[in-house]
Amino acid sequence: MTRRSITDDEGVSNLVEYMTISGILVVLLIVMTFSVNAIFMEGPSDRLAYHSFVDIGNGISTRIVDVYVLAPDNGSITTAFNIPDDVAGQDYQVSLDVDRHSSDQKVVVSRDDVMSRISIAGIGATMGVAGNTTGTGINRISYNSSGV
Repeated sequence: MTRRSITDDEGVSNLVEYMTISGILVVLLIVMTFSVNAIFMEGPSDRLAYHSFVDIGNGISTRIVDVYVLAPDNGSITTAFNIPDDVAGQDYQVSLDVDRHSSDQKVVVSRDDVMSRISIAGIGATMGVAGNTTGTGINRISYNSSGV
């Protein structure tokens, strides 16, 4: 059995090779850590939140139109409704937005950079709607024929 001797140049060459490969793998691991979070965690969570916001906006828009249809000529009407307290474990904001360029009014449900805009179908030209809320507690839609 012969024993192979390693020269100084071969030893340094192997060490540089191992350090270069280890450095590249560490850089790839760091890039993968950030990519996995953005691709597999935040993307689906934002998509789920968007679809939930669309459902919440459609529900509120429907309730506003229902109050409009039932609104008396003289008198008032109030309805109470409940929306989810949170979406994907986080709070959100609901507001009614008036488009300044048209008579269209929208229910805007948002959180951070996720937002859905749902049109209040057909009543924007005849009746102004205003207000905002969050998912916490019971929410109310009120109509008073005197405009107060």
